[in-house]
Amino acid sequence: MSNQRPGADANRFLGDFNRRQFLKGVGFIGVGASTGLADHILHSNTSVEAAEFNTSSAELILAQTSESSGEIPRRPLGKTGVEVSAIGLGGATLGQAKSKEEAIRIIHEATDNGITFMDNAWEYNNHRSEEWMGEALQGRRDQVFLMTKVCTHGRDASVAMQQLEESLRRLKTDYIDLWQIHEVIYYNDPELIFRPDGAIEALERAKQEGKVKFVGFTGHKDPAIHLEMLSHNYPFDTVQLPINCFDASFMSFQNQVLPELDRQGIAAIGMKSLSGNGEAVKKGLVTPQEAIRYAMSMPIATLVSGIDSVEVLRQNIAIARDFQPMTAQEMQALRERVVPYATDGRFELFKSSKKFDADVGRKQHGFPTQDQLPT
Repeated sequence: MSNQRPGADANRFLGDFNRRQFLKGVGFIGVGASTGLADHILHSNTSVEAAEFNTSSAELILAQTSESSGEIPRRPLGKTGVEVSAIGLGGATLGQAKSKEEAIRIIHEATDNGITFMDNAWEYNNHRSEEWMGEALQGRRDQVFLMTKVCTHGRDASVAMQQLEESLRRLKTDYIDLWQIHEVIYYNDPELIFRPDGAIEALERAKQEGKVKFVGFTGHKDPAIHLEMLSHNYPFDTVQLPINCFDASFMSFQNQVLPELDRQGIAAIGMKSLSGNGEAVKKGLVTPQEAIRYAMSMPIATLVSGIDSVEVLRQNIAIARDFQPMTAQEMQALRERVVPYATDGRFELFKSSKKFDADVGRKQHGFPTQDQLPT
């Protein structure tokens, strides 16, 4: 293992990000709120590296500091001109709620409390997630930023467009705010996506037809696949990627992909803050508060959070309302604390195992689905 402290590359990136963005960011809100935060950052008894990181965090939260205390913060979604809640509602776990009534209650309470970012995907829970969300958003569509994902997994643009029509019907809307290519996790996915008549052409067509406002892609496997997608210099608005305190030490998205997103001006959407299945929390290595606060302290527009009950929703709302960005020292201390459990990837098996890969993608790439695997 390298002698370099885990996350050092990320800290350097965040410091550089700060120097470019801080003064631009202070115009985001009234002088009173930004001045207090800047004064705390620039005159606190912290190291230069910490001050640089905190200022970087500040640029992202200037619009949601003391003036909006007690409310869920909002952040700019890259260059789109849109602001979204700093924590979002994950569609995959929504479809695992104990009932449709519980799922609807979750969405209603989330929107009532200021969560605006809604995550979903065409394939989640055999389409149940989109169906439940669509029903819950009746009369509330204008209160949310609605994202869903296309699940072609290498198939052509016509399949993508058909999936879009199905998503629109299930979500009971005539447009999607953000349409992302789901689960770009196989090494030949970028080639399949950018080939003639691939999914990229569907993104363009959907935007031209006014059925989609913004576009992006998601993935959780290998930073190299994200970087290959980004090497095409396509004007993605967003990219969704794993962000957690374990990631810095193993196949790191925060160290490798976040700097490229910054370079291209693409909004980062975080996910898997609890390491995918919450095992690290269950084993007592981190608390939900630490894990979510860490992810929200990174330069991301929003954090998609898995919520399958009203109890979990209320926990996450409380964390978001009380959010204060971690200092560089706090983040580094957390990364170093989990290093013994992070460097072998045991709590990020979504990067190294097929266990967490969706059946639709498995089928398209010739792998057995979950129910075909030996017990």
